[in-house]
Amino acid sequence: MSAILVLNGPNLNLLGTREPTQYGCETLSDLKERCISAASKFDHSVDFRQSNHEGVLIDTIHEAGERYKQGEILGIAFNPGAYTHTSIALHDAIKGVDVPVIEVHISNVHARESFRHHSYISPVAKGTIIGMGLKGYELAIQALAEACD
Repeated sequence: MSAILVLNGPNLNLLGTREPTQYGCETLSDLKERCISAASKFDHSVDFRQSNHEGVLIDTIHEAGERYKQGEILGIAFNPGAYTHTSIALHDAIKGVDVPVIEVHISNVHARESFRHHSYISPVAKGTIIGMGLKGYELAIQALAEACD
């Protein structure tokens, strides 16, 4: 059984309390359970992680590159949070490893502030899911599982 890495960036630990009109009332723990359930439908497991630190996210992506080569993971469902719009380093980390990445955003970033309209991640992602709430993670897991089955 291969795993799908679900990687979350800054402030996603505040799900359920931070701007619930934008991000909903479910918590990061609720999201983890949703992801586990979604992956189990395809007989895969989930490695679920969150960090507020860019370097930790980069290290995790590098680690995922090695795990992907070993057949341990199918890919990454990645919500980089605000780093989406600022991090060339995350772009380079994804570009530097051979891992399918699905970029996920809970809210529709294109309907928000203009600084959120640009993504450094999209050009190196296999796909992008935007504005579907937490369901977007389930869709990303499905896409990764079906691409590898």
